Parts: sequence; structure tokens; C-alpha cells
Amino acid sequence: IPNLGVEFHLGKRLSLGANYAHAWWANDSAHQYWRIYGGDVVLRKYFGGKENWSALSGHHLGAYGQCYSYDFELGKKGQLSDLTYGGGLEYGYTVPLSRGLSMDFSLGCAYLTGEYKVYEPEDECYVWKETRQRHYLGPTKAEISFVWVIGNNKKGGRR
Repeated sequence: IPNLGVEFHLGKRLSLGANYAHAWWANDSAHQYWRIYGGDVVLRKYFGGKENWSALSGHHLGAYGQCYSYDFELGKKGQLSDLTYGGGLEYGYTVPLSRGLSMDFSLGCAYLTGEYKVYEPEDECYVWKETRQRHYLGPTKAEISFVWVIGNNKKGGRR
């Protein structure tokens, strides 16, 4: 789903990032839609040799927390959650493309929990059937990002 994020260099190859994602796709004639919004916060540690001119490039490991709201319905049954949250670990690699542009690839696994409602669309109504508690451990993040570096990204700098 589309998202927008920021990442701040903290020094010593550490960064703190935050992402917000939002999607609302609907098909009213068949009662089908997909709504999700929320975000995550991640603390990353970058690794790599001194040959990398950018402090935020190369391999990285991170710890992240997520919080989302969603409503998925594909015609037969739907699931609605006002709050699903969790935390996990990620691995990634950032490739510098130029002095101000990079590409980041990340995968993460986390534990997610939260209450959700199961419902069925009937006629023009949505009928609540039951409330369940989600307990999920597995992949929660697969990300390909274009990164635009803002600010002083020249090699060297002031001493």
C-alpha cells in the first residue's frame, strides 16, 4: 500500500524513522473493499565499510512497532479492526543511487495482536457475527522505498 515516511540520522550509523500508510479501495456493487491505515516507528543500525559515502546505506537491522486499523471484505466475510498493534525485527539493505537518492529493501517479522470483528454482508447491511482476538507471529513488512536525502549529504563536511 502507498506510504510516506521520514528517517533521521542520529549519529553512529543509527537512525529513527516513522512511516504512515493509507489505502481505501472500494467496489460498492459487490460490497467489496479494502481499507487500511496506520504506521510504524523503527530504530535502525546500519553496517558497512568506510567505502559507503552515506551513513544510511548498506545492511541494516532494526526494531519496529506497528499500529494499524483495517477493514477487509471480499464479498463473503469481512474483518474489521479498530486497532491492531505489535512489534518486531527487520533486516534491510540500502543502495545509494546518487548523492541524494537511495533505494531501500526491507523485510520484517513481528508479533501482532488486537481485537477484530467478523461480519457478513447481507443485502444492504453488514451483520456482525463474532469478535475475535488476533495473535499473529510472522512477516508483517516487505518494503521497497525510494529515499531522497535532504540536507548536507556531501562527503567530508565541516570538522
